[in-house]
Amino acid sequence: MTAPFASRMRMHLLQEMEQAPLDLLIIGGGITGSGIALDAAARGMRVGLVDMQDYGAGTSSRSTKLVHGGLRYLKQLDIGVVAEVGKERAIVYENGPHVTTPEWMLLPIYKEGTFGRFSTSLGLRVYDFLAGVKREERRRMLSATQTLAKEPLLRREGLQGGGYYVEYRTDDARLTLEVLKEAVAHGALAVNYARLERFDYEAGQIAGAEIVDVLSGRQYTVKARCIVNAAGPWVDTLRQLDGSQQGKRLLLTKGIHLVVDQSRFPLRQAVYFDTPDGRMLFAIPRDGKTYVGTTDTEYTGDMAHPRMMERDRQYVLDAVNGMFPELRITTKDIESSWAGIRPLIYEEGKGPSEISRRDEIWQSESGLITIAGGKLTGYRKMAETVVDRVAAKLEERAGHGSGTDRDGNGSVEETGGFRKSASGSGGETGGVAVPVVGAGGRYPPCRTKELPISGGHVGGAASFQDYVAKKTLEGAGLGLPRELAGRWAACYGSNVDRLFELVREMGNEPKLPREVSVPLRYAMEHEMAVTLEDFFVRRTGALLFDIDWVRKWKGPAAAYMASYLGWSADEQARYAEELEKRLHEAIVPEDAVDG
Repeated sequence: MTAPFASRMRMHLLQEMEQAPLDLLIIGGGITGSGIALDAAARGMRVGLVDMQDYGAGTSSRSTKLVHGGLRYLKQLDIGVVAEVGKERAIVYENGPHVTTPEWMLLPIYKEGTFGRFSTSLGLRVYDFLAGVKREERRRMLSATQTLAKEPLLRREGLQGGGYYVEYRTDDARLTLEVLKEAVAHGALAVNYARLERFDYEAGQIAGAEIVDVLSGRQYTVKARCIVNAAGPWVDTLRQLDGSQQGKRLLLTKGIHLVVDQSRFPLRQAVYFDTPDGRMLFAIPRDGKTYVGTTDTEYTGDMAHPRMMERDRQYVLDAVNGMFPELRITTKDIESSWAGIRPLIYEEGKGPSEISRRDEIWQSESGLITIAGGKLTGYRKMAETVVDRVAAKLEERAGHGSGTDRDGNGSVEETGGFRKSASGSGGETGGVAVPVVGAGGRYPPCRTKELPISGGHVGGAASFQDYVAKKTLEGAGLGLPRELAGRWAACYGSNVDRLFELVREMGNEPKLPREVSVPLRYAMEHEMAVTLEDFFVRRTGALLFDIDWVRKWKGPAAAYMASYLGWSADEQARYAEELEKRLHEAIVPEDAVDG
């Protein structure tokens, strides 16, 4: 039987959504929508999710790839955000150790820099307390000599010491995908390349949606008791469709990252450093590369494919060469790059870097629930708050609930047609708490705090390295190179067993080595990879961190996908052309003049 998250199942899943009303339809398959799908499905709701692009193709695959505790928000005195996301990152790590890795971060302290030695020590101590950091991961203060021992490439002039603390590095696209795969395992129906065309209403209340399959053009009518708008940068577009865009709005900002080979940027240690204009950048080693970012500028361009500009690139290069002066990195050293959009809640008088990363939930008069803002790290708590609200609405309709969202005093706050509710530890400014549903009601409370995501069923983060070692030996027994078997085990976690099954089933493909054919087949059968871009950008991250591998295997992979998925010659040519565009955009800025 075909797996429920296979590329070939897309049409069947859309038809299944049509057959009976959903409890919840989610628009948007980024980390926020995926988290909501998992929480709701785990509580027993009938859940559907659609995204007009691939899963995570917007913001959720274009971050700095850190599940971090929000040290930068301590600088902004955003204590609630620091406390919440600091605790949440430990939960993300425990539930998905194959997509989350502890990463010691070095914060160099310079004379006349943004951070002084005392303020850094105090700030990191407060950070450890607020975030509930484990004893073995608590901050250390280093002398200038110790700091240079950790990272000799740092600028020596004016160096006074450093702070040393732990962040968590992630593969954001795979984190999003694994959360959604776990939702599917709990019964959620999810389809990519399925666009919301319009909302349907009954007696003024939202009751469903018309969904168009972008690939076939076929239209589907989906009924839903609740609809959540989790469309990221497109949140306001959906509010316009609902006729409810009023009050607060989004401000889109753009950040870019550059990727350089370690032979030119041999960074030993992840570094968080300040720039002459008072911003902060990360430089992080990963898989033989070093990536650096990010910028933070207002954005009004193409939301689907934001591009690096020459001034963006130069800003990061100047910052790199200022902090690591011996390197003299130039544009010729850049192997790849990516640009991403942050959908922030607009705040009058504040610049992009000053705006809070808090999330907010709005409910329109028609009943459309919108979640906006927030951070990758806090996805699970955002989902809990949203699904609590959905459960309250469903129970109200079923006659089980009180029909109101109340705080401890029984009050309700509405502004401009939207109700406000706090996320976890106060994710909305001036919000009120949404009640936890389940005490004698139809749906139980949230259970995702201790629920591993797909691939995370390995016995917990503490035993993950033992698990990888065991599976490396098992893969070697199948004739796989130990390095490849270990890489698969570390990347796919408990799902590596399915890759090993494919090794047995497929044998040796004549035109593709196992390192390509097996992950490609798995991506199509179990991760709904539909296009070449899906595979090379979001299922493997290769276009970002191993672009030569993409160039080498893009042709054979196209032929393999065409045969397996039944592409026409025109479809194969179109998908190949789209991948070529992404390869070009990774190197050439949008406003550059091609030579």
